Amino acid sequence: MIRWILISVLIFVLGLSVWPLFIVAHGMKAQRPGVIEDRVMLRMKHNLFVGNRSQRNPIRLSPETLADGKEAFSHYCVACHGMDGQNTGVPFADRMSPPVPSLASAEIQSYTDGQLKWVIDNGIWPSGMPGSKGTLSDEEIWSIVIYLRHLPPAGTAGEPEMYSH
Repeated sequence: MIRWILISVLIFVLGLSVWPLFIVAHGMKAQRPGVIEDRVMLRMKHNLFVGNRSQRNPIRLSPETLADGKEAFSHYCVACHGMDGQNTGVPFADRMSPPVPSLASAEIQSYTDGQLKWVIDNGIWPSGMPGSKGTLSDEEIWSIVIYLRHLPPAGTAGEPEMYSH
């Protein structure tokens, strides 16, 4: 753990020293992260930044809890993640920096249930993912985690109505 903290601090310090050169060379235009940046951030998020790794979902999977999760997801999450959690019909999903991830991706599905709850509770700064603590109840968040584990195939849930007008 200390090794990861030292590596993170070193990466942060190096990033600060290189940042002005990067801005001069590339400007402030949003760009897709590179492979190395993606891998470093993935490991840091999974091992350092996203907490609650060992907490288990107290809600059991049932048709009712899955429907509750789908319902809560449809109210709070579809604007960015689409009805299927895979960005279907979200016009800006690929243009965000970083891009809005598919919630069916291996990266997201490899989080524990507790980590998914932590992300929904606290958000991911500076990605644009807001925290929902205080907006959603724990029961709603846990039911959303159940829905995330059972997302429909991409494109089969339709598109968010807000983008079809």
